[in-house]
Amino acid sequence: MSVESFLEMMSAERGAAENTLSAYGRDLNDWSAALKPRTLMNASTGHLEGVLAGWAASELGASTAARKLSAMKQYCLFLQTEGLRTDNPAHRLRAPKAAKPLPKGMSQDEVDTLLDTAASDTSPKGLRMIAMLEILYAGGLRVSELVGLRTAQTLRRDGCLMIKGKGGRERLIPLTPPALDALQAWQTIREQTLPKTDASVARAKPFLFPSGGKLGHLTRERFAQLLKDLARDAGLQPARISPHVLRHAFATHLLEGGADLRAVQTLLGHADISTTQIYTHVLDARLKALVATAHPLSETKS
Repeated sequence: MSVESFLEMMSAERGAAENTLSAYGRDLNDWSAALKPRTLMNASTGHLEGVLAGWAASELGASTAARKLSAMKQYCLFLQTEGLRTDNPAHRLRAPKAAKPLPKGMSQDEVDTLLDTAASDTSPKGLRMIAMLEILYAGGLRVSELVGLRTAQTLRRDGCLMIKGKGGRERLIPLTPPALDALQAWQTIREQTLPKTDASVARAKPFLFPSGGKLGHLTRERFAQLLKDLARDAGLQPARISPHVLRHAFATHLLEGGADLRAVQTLLGHADISTTQIYTHVLDARLKALVATAHPLSETKS
């Protein structure tokens, strides 16, 4: 059955717009050209995978390849529904994933400026902020993990936090001496910051960073807002600063300091190393610097 019949079905039964039909037609023509001498009617899953691999090698954008695969899946489903194929060779194929843009970074000096500004406020709110910042930067926590910390899990004798992250996976986070000091200072006055009503106290008491809100702890949104206010006070651009940017800075600065990518994966709580590999640009730069300074034929080696 022709592509034209498929497009007629899309128009009549699904009300596809003219631009959508034109895009489907172009994508299926691209598939037809890439599959030759095979056809859209007799191509197997392996043939389709080969085309996708060829497109990836030619640096076709992931979003474009994903759109083309979507068109092929719709067409194969149409053939199967019409009884022209007993299988759908595109059914189990996964669309290429677009590369995730790296979060905006922070230099070590910028992090130091932020921490120094926070440490200058010795009020209860200031002690809370510096404790949260030091823990976040020391351990690379997700903001949800940070605000949801409970007093019962706060600290082990070895100076590590036990964090329960995505999927219930647990990991140990060693805290730096400044983080331990900031945490201790906060814990000495934390009780003073508990809400006043009995119901609110009952909700808030289990949490390290309590609040009178319905969650019982400081919300992610409130912490992000406070962080931007702090960035403004520190002379940094608030739009560039967020909890996730600090998590990114934690990973980047560790790798720049010589940490192993697998170790950073564990500390970040990534289930798959591929998630952590967005930071390989840091490793690439470090390896280039290593070759430039240590290789016996390097021009920069004295």
